[in-house]
Amino acid sequence: MSVDARSLQHSPGPARRRPVQQRSQERYGRILDACAGLLDEVGATALTTKEVAQRAQVPIGTLYQFFAGKEDLLAALATRNLDHYLQRLDARLARSVNPVGPAGFTDLAVEEFVAMKRAVPGFGQVDFGLSGTAVPAGVRDETHLLDASVDNNTAVALRLQALGGELFEAGDPAATTLALRVALEAADAVLKLAFRGDPQGDPALIAECKRLVRGYLVQRLPAR
Repeated sequence: MSVDARSLQHSPGPARRRPVQQRSQERYGRILDACAGLLDEVGATALTTKEVAQRAQVPIGTLYQFFAGKEDLLAALATRNLDHYLQRLDARLARSVNPVGPAGFTDLAVEEFVAMKRAVPGFGQVDFGLSGTAVPAGVRDETHLLDASVDNNTAVALRLQALGGELFEAGDPAATTLALRVALEAADAVLKLAFRGDPQGDPALIAECKRLVRGYLVQRLPAR
């Protein structure tokens, strides 16, 4: 069964209490900021909700008003990261002078991911899912942090498909989703290698990631 790409254009992610009042929204954001900062210091495995609450300067009970536990907290951070990534990628696309095809879209998508990897707190540990190989205690299903119905890379693929709009409308939508999902899996592997020994990312491996994904998508996605 295929999923319409636009059905996840504003995906709420895992169910959790959403703050409405401005003060609650500020606390919610502060908790996620604290979580991101601690991830850089201790990693996802050692992270605790108690430490996050202390760093955010909120009572632990306040944290649990918004998040059921560690998995819910990491899921909220992954969802925020994806939302910010798509906003930033959309801005890059809007600034493009020439029409962007699959190759150009790929380059911009990789470049924005690399930019966030270098600059966004906690992104090296949790981007749109867990970046490490070890699953932290308290996380039961790390593959569905963004959406309970699909795995993380499928959720990202659907959001990218929606963002690309007309660029990805030719051909079978389900086949396009699959191609984007495979491209994401490949990009994940190469970019993990690129950042394994270099906090800024190995430029040669980043270039190869673009080349690999660009070549695959140009072959797999029908021209409009």
